[in-house]
Amino acid sequence: MSAGRGALRGGRTALRRARPLPRGLGLLLVLLIWEGAARATAGSFIIAAPSQIVAYAANNAGLLWRALGTTLASAALGFFWGNLAGVLLALLAVLLPRGERLLSTLALLVFCLPLVATGPILRVLYGPGSGPQVTLAALAVYYTTFLPVLVGLRAAPQGWFDLLRSYGRGRMIALREVRLPAALPYLVAGLQIAAPAAFLGAMVGEFTGAERGLGVLTVRALRALDLPATWAIAVIAAGVSMLAFAAVGALGRRLDLAPPEVLMAPPVARGRRVWDAPAQALLALGVTLLIWKGSMELFGVPRFFAKRPEDVWSYLVTGAGAGAQRARLFGALGETLALAGPGYLAGLGLGAGLALLLTLLPRLARVVLPLSIALRSIPIIATGPLIVWAFGRGTAGTITVVAVMIFFPTLIACQHGLARTPRAVLDLFDVYAASPLRRLLGAQLPAMLPAFFASARMAIPAAILAVTTAEWLATGRGIGALMATVASTSDYGMLWSAIALVGLAAVLAHALVAALERAVLARTSAEQLVR
Repeated sequence: MSAGRGALRGGRTALRRARPLPRGLGLLLVLLIWEGAARATAGSFIIAAPSQIVAYAANNAGLLWRALGTTLASAALGFFWGNLAGVLLALLAVLLPRGERLLSTLALLVFCLPLVATGPILRVLYGPGSGPQVTLAALAVYYTTFLPVLVGLRAAPQGWFDLLRSYGRGRMIALREVRLPAALPYLVAGLQIAAPAAFLGAMVGEFTGAERGLGVLTVRALRALDLPATWAIAVIAAGVSMLAFAAVGALGRRLDLAPPEVLMAPPVARGRRVWDAPAQALLALGVTLLIWKGSMELFGVPRFFAKRPEDVWSYLVTGAGAGAQRARLFGALGETLALAGPGYLAGLGLGAGLALLLTLLPRLARVVLPLSIALRSIPIIATGPLIVWAFGRGTAGTITVVAVMIFFPTLIACQHGLARTPRAVLDLFDVYAASPLRRLLGAQLPAMLPAFFASARMAIPAAILAVTTAEWLATGRGIGALMATVASTSDYGMLWSAIALVGLAAVLAHALVAALERAVLARTSAEQLVR
């Protein structure tokens, strides 16, 4: 947050010196350029002109207000419950360090459930009402809060814990006096990332059979190729998300979150046995299957649409036609992963690169941050088809959708990480008159790494969400399109098999990133590995 404030202060100072344009004139110029671009590309059905958007909003103001109120109510409830669950999970992981891997795996698996698949299932389970919208909004945010808070709970000087132990204090006192204050800035970052995500989750819930809300209007607009309506809904969604983002940021600034003291921890001993990781993976798999089957049996959910683990095994391995079904599923998954991987790396690199660039050139923050927030705030349900229309239904369009979905959380997380560079370390570099680049590489980049790896883990399910949504709504290929098709034809065996396979792929990718994270942080931020 300090870097962001510094960037904004730097931007204001620069504008005063340069005698900026009268207030509002810059916005007017942007709207004129936007209007001209829309008129020039009217035949391509990509951009709606501001005048068309305003006309649609004016003619349908009552409808839009009612829809916005419905979606906001679901998003607010989901935001509350999802963030509460994320914080409680992080606290549990710190208080029970031996169970952290299991908790993290289960949390990841639930977060990786594709919205395109879980939406119809939740609609069947809940029936009419706002239950699916609230649940999907909560599912969309809890993991993006869980990971930053977990990083923050560990971002405290080891000496403070030693001091508490010397007075005979236990884990709960350390949690209250040391870990919770250290986690507060990371909680603010998580809440800022969660604000647009909750709105997106609520809209996706409405997308799967609700009667009212902005998601319902989006479906109608997309099916009718009503460009002004689609853009009007996107602008409203972006405006609401930006307001929520700014409100959380303002709350964080009021808390006056100072950088921490120097974080020092002894190197972590490599005492892990070779079978620890496979054993923990098997334990996580067993618990997952137990919860999956147990919850179905406990609630007596009909087997017709709520498949158990043995049903998926039979569908893919031992049942009639298993070979053909397996080939169809793995073929679709291959198409999806081939696009999700490059998009994931592009979004991650863009987000981290922008955060570093804004540290060196803080004046750019005044331009880059609002654009970034707007791009991420517009729900992917609206931006996905527009991006694919603009870049085509091939590789470039889908990769761009994934990168757009990922880069904003990475940018925000990395900016918060850069701002957590200990003041004493920065002062030391200032004493030696180090250049900004030297200070960035020597002090701020290592401080950013825990946040970067947290965002890299967060980005895995986000990439899956983005690519499956793009396939569902625009490209008609890959596992996203397959899940949408089989959901509409009640082929729940294929649907649950796809969910299980996507979850497994996400867990494997997460394990790869976690291994890389552990290797890097052992050298730069050992306090994050202390259990």
